[in-house]
Amino acid sequence: MDDLERIGNLFEAGLWLAFTVILSVKAWQSQGRLCRIFARLAAAFLVFSVSDVIESQTGAWWRPLWLLLVKIACVVVFYISLREYHRIKKNPNA
Repeated sequence: MDDLERIGNLFEAGLWLAFTVILSVKAWQSQGRLCRIFARLAAAFLVFSVSDVIESQTGAWWRPLWLLLVKIACVVVFYISLREYHRIKKNPNA
């Protein structure tokens, strides 16, 4: 594996970890459904960060297969949470 690629993956892991911290603070400051969304996103970004550290070791995001499945699950959580967030912002009383 190329050192630049490995460093890039570790940089990405740090970026996702920063998102984790920001979303954790947002969850702490929020209430109700927004708190749950931000907490769920923080957990998913933490797992995504760890998956990039693992990727930096394996050299591929699809190898081993479970790593690919973890990344797909995180993206699904991101999508569902974003949809739920927009639904709440569109109609906060629902």
